[in-house]
Parts: sequence; C-alpha cells; structure tokens
Amino acid sequence: MKKISGNIVDVISQTIHKGIISIENGRIIAIDYTEQVDDQFIIPGFIDAHIHIESSMMLPAEFARYSLVHGTVACVCDPHEIANVCGIQGINYMIENGKNSPMKFYFGAPSCVPATGFDSAGAVLDANDVNELLKRDDIYFLAEMMNSAGVIENDTQVHLKLDAARKNNKPIDGHAPELNAVQLVIYAKSGISTDHECMTLEDAEAKIALGMKIQIREGSAAKNFDTLLPLLDKYTDEIMFCSDDKHPDDLIKNGHINTLAKRAIAAGYEPLQVLRICSLNPIKHYKLDVGLLQTGDSADFLVVDNLSQLNIIQTFINGEKVAENGKPTFSRYVPMSLLNNFCAEKLTLSQIKVEPTGDMLKVIKVDDGQLFTHSILVKPLIKDGNIISDIENDVLKLVVYNRYFPAQPAVGFINNIGLKRGALASTVSHDSHNIVAVGTSDEEILSAINQIIDSTGGILVCDKEKTSLLPLPVGGLMSELEGSIIAEKYHEADKMVKELGSKLSSPFMTIAFMSLLVIPKLKLSDKGLFDGRTYSFTNLME
Repeated sequence: MKKISGNIVDVISQTIHKGIISIENGRIIAIDYTEQVDDQFIIPGFIDAHIHIESSMMLPAEFARYSLVHGTVACVCDPHEIANVCGIQGINYMIENGKNSPMKFYFGAPSCVPATGFDSAGAVLDANDVNELLKRDDIYFLAEMMNSAGVIENDTQVHLKLDAARKNNKPIDGHAPELNAVQLVIYAKSGISTDHECMTLEDAEAKIALGMKIQIREGSAAKNFDTLLPLLDKYTDEIMFCSDDKHPDDLIKNGHINTLAKRAIAAGYEPLQVLRICSLNPIKHYKLDVGLLQTGDSADFLVVDNLSQLNIIQTFINGEKVAENGKPTFSRYVPMSLLNNFCAEKLTLSQIKVEPTGDMLKVIKVDDGQLFTHSILVKPLIKDGNIISDIENDVLKLVVYNRYFPAQPAVGFINNIGLKRGALASTVSHDSHNIVAVGTSDEEILSAINQIIDSTGGILVCDKEKTSLLPLPVGGLMSELEGSIIAEKYHEADKMVKELGSKLSSPFMTIAFMSLLVIPKLKLSDKGLFDGRTYSFTNLME
C-alpha cells in the first residue's frame, strides 16, 4: 500500500483538506484527514479536452513523456489527421502506440474523413465505418463534426454518423466557426455538444445558451484563451481547456494545459474553479475513467508546491509515479514498424506556372495566430506570361499537391507569410495532408516540394543550397525519434524560416491550415482555390 499526504484539493466539493491518501492496486482506497501532513498540495491531473496528437509530430507514447511532466494525465484525442492519411489502420496504430505509455488516451471516431468533398485525402470513412468504430470500447466519442453544411443541409452520410453516435450513447464534438443564429440552432439540435472554434465571447455564449460546452483553445497556431477567458465569470461548468494542435518545441518549452491553468489563476480566477475546468468538466462530459481524488477513484493526481504557481513536483497515474521534477520516470517506447501513405511524383517548373486570366489576383491573407483567413484583390506580378511571387508586396505563390495519386498541383497566392528568400514545404496540411509549399520563386518552391517527395513526408525549408528538414515517416505527420530531437529539428526549421523573413510566430502551423477548407474565408485545396463563405471553388483572378 502507498500513502501520500498533503493538502488534498477536492474539486467536486470545492474544498481543501489536510489528509493522507492510501493507494492499493492503482486506486484510492481511503482518505484520512489529519493535521500532520507534508507541505504540498495534491490536485487532480490536467486533461486536454481536445487534441490532435499528430500535430506534436510525436507518436502518442512519446508525446506522453513530454506532457506528463507538465501534469497532463489524460488527452481526449481526435485521430482525424492520421485517419485522413491511413484510414482505420492509422487510428488503430495510434491507439496501440499509446498503450505503450501510462498516459490515458481517449480516442474518438473521426467524423469527416475527408473533411470535405472538395479535396483529396488518403482514405474515406463512411457512415458504416464510423458506426463500427463507435461500437468499440476503445472509441469514446464522435470527433469534431467539421461538415457544418452537411449537418444543416441534412446530408445523409453526415446524419447517419450523428445517429450512430447517439445510438451508441457517445458524445459528439463540434467544429462550428461563423454560423449564423439559425444555422447554429440546427447544428446544436443535432446533438453536437462541444465547440473549440469560438472567435468571440458572443459566439461562445450563443453556443452555451444552446447547451454546448466550450473548449477554450490555446494551441501553437490558434490562440483564443485571452478572448474567451471571461467566460469563466459565469460559465465555469460549461468550459474545458484544450490545445487542439501543439507543436513539439512549444510543448517541451512552454508546457501544456498547466500553462492555461496558471494563466487563469494569475488573471484572478479561483484555483479550485480553474482546476475543476481542467479535470472534472472533461471527465463528466466524456465519461472518462480518470480519478478526481475520491475514495474508489483511479489514483491519478499531481503533487504541486502551491495553488498559485502550480509547480509540478510529481505526476501519478493509477497510483504509479510517472513523472518527477520535470522528467518522466518510465522508458521511451521505440515502435517496431512505421505507417505511411505517399505516392507523389516529382514536379517540373511548367506544372506550377500560372497564366493570367484577369486583371486582379485573388489572394489569401493570413493573420498571425488565427486559422481564419481573408480574401484580398491585388495586381499580379507577371514575368514571361507567368504570375510569380511578388516579394516586395509579400504576395507569394502557394502550391498544394496531391500526394496520394497522380494529379496536377493547385496554385494560389498568399499574403503575410513574409519570406524574402527561399521556400518552405510540408506534408502537415490539414486536413487531407497533401503537400503544401510557399516560396519566393518558382524554382525555390519546386526544390522544396521535390525534396519533400524524396523524404516521403516532413517539414522543410530551403534557400538555394541550404536545407533544414524534419522527416516525418509516420503518415507524413509524425516522427519515430525522441521528442527532444523532434523539437530541435523543428526549431531549426522554424528558425530558418524566420531568418528568411517570416514574422509569423508559427509559420509551419500557419501554412498547414491553408488547405483546411472548413475554416473560412479563402483556402487552397489540391483541387483549387476555395471560398469557405460560399462553400465552393472560386476563380483565381477577376
């Protein structure tokens, strides 16, 4: 039997008592209250209420080593990214890999593979596939329903998936940016119970009024925490914290859900209120087998020095100490096999040439830290009958190239990337994860794309003969390497992009979302330029 003493934080009764916890067979068998305890606090572990593990570029078991030290004991995971590349085989790969760590991973059934019919993914999950997944005990929810148009317009496949979730008594996650009042009512009434795409307090409050829970997101690219934090004033029980997408260097250096808890407490919110949001709310909503420091619970908890700084001394899962003083206490798992889906052939310069067909060029404009984009019209820069990157006005050529079967690349233009030289390319491009590249010349773009093809996936930046590459051999999304090496290689590539002129805080994450059609306003799929407001393709020029 193990015993641990301290100031025990009970987020259910919202009280703190001095006591001793007794643990046997991974569960709390008794809590004895006494004044003679160690000078420390015992709190429930943190839960990320919505995350795509793939965005960390680590496999689940490796991700666990770097999030457990930050006090995350469980993650509600949408394996949407690997499913778009490798289908159900990819989902199973993630689940099995996660079992090789003490972290509690709770995977959902991806609802939108592909996200839309307007781009090409490596797999398709129809309603029958989703229904079979939702019958499984290791699938806990229907993951974010991005196809809001399908929900609202009664798409048969979409509603069969929603029906399957309800039939199997599993929660349905949402993804509902920029719906009007009428559309939002239809969306919420379909049984969708969460949303992490709120840009304003008004939008979040409208969704809460319809019975939805709001997952306040602070990821490596999309950051809504400061905007939505005032929700805590009135809606403590309707809120969860999540990262959605977390890059490797960000996770290692800056922390995970613990940083959001600290920021909320520093902003003046009560620690017990904040800890409730980080633990109780997602456990209740998703019916997770994660302990809350109650007799009979799994012994999942953190030992911290105080309730303001929340410096994590130890992390426990099922009664076992899994991290201490910033280091995991278990060995890393090295996978025996890797999984990928990559069939792209190299491009030539003629394939990314763009002949002008009008006077004005329709350009994607990005904002740092946001997934939404704008549509602007600019006068194109033309050379030898080809529209080229206009470095002076920061209008750069953008290419999305199918990596699953032979096809011609789609070409568009983007503003606010900031490159003065070189190009970058990536196979992390939501949601279908085709090759996305942007650069200052056709030659540099071509070089970046063809080097990515040689590596069968990864993120890359190049400038003439200089290249920085992080290979991602698992689905073109993740590396089998040790997490700190992944973070170092990612940091090197990120640093080089910024040395080439980009002022974006996370340039690779930004371009990764330029093919995500379900977030307006203007995006580029492997099939062409797409207007998220009309949900249709649009001309490159006017």
